[in-house]
Amino acid sequence: MARNRQGELRFKSWGGQRAHSGRKPGGARIGALHRARPEHKDRHPVLASWSLLPHVWNLRAGRTFRVIRRAFAAGCDRGDAFRLVHFSVQGNHLHLLVEARDKRALANGLRALGIRIARALNAVMARRGQVLARYHARALASPREVRDGLVYLFHNEKKHALQYGKPLPRGYVDPCTSAAWFHGWKEKSAPPPPSAPAEVAAARTWLLVAGWRRHGLISIHEMPRVGRARAAHA
Repeated sequence: MARNRQGELRFKSWGGQRAHSGRKPGGARIGALHRARPEHKDRHPVLASWSLLPHVWNLRAGRTFRVIRRAFAAGCDRGDAFRLVHFSVQGNHLHLLVEARDKRALANGLRALGIRIARALNAVMARRGQVLARYHARALASPREVRDGLVYLFHNEKKHALQYGKPLPRGYVDPCTSAAWFHGWKEKSAPPPPSAPAEVAAARTWLLVAGWRRHGLISIHEMPRVGRARAAHA
């Protein structure tokens, strides 16, 4: 029988730098550029979008969504440093509306929340390794931007449904968001069960508490103003 000659890999020892090796001047880098994140002002809420790696299961399925909710409940409130105020869980990405004391608290808060989510999802999938890709974040600095961000977050599933030609029923409220904890609806909404642990923290910034209301309460029938409220990814 012929032997398979492809099974063994031989590694050469270090013998000096190869000709033409190393980063090329002005050449393109593979993957996303890791630019330094801008400084963060504590009065500005942040809309963050977090993509999932391709192997991760659908986040809106029963088992995965339940463990994500528990991760939110456990990590939504870090006092003055970081707060998860609202969320939207889509099939392969998350939208989070957060408040943070400064740039470092924002990064640490999102990292800690990401670790909880990754551990929970890996436990459900019975695997190990990375789950979340790098997040993208945008500070919301005006009442209009914050209102647009809230509409975008709560009605993101409507946008995706229209993109795929499957519009949702009129008055649909996405159950995979923190809509039950939101108190800015025009229409009367059902509160979360009294026994349910809070999955979000109370907002403290003026923009999220009161400022956005200058432009009116939010209707369950609205559609996102994608151009204004979008973070780096939809």
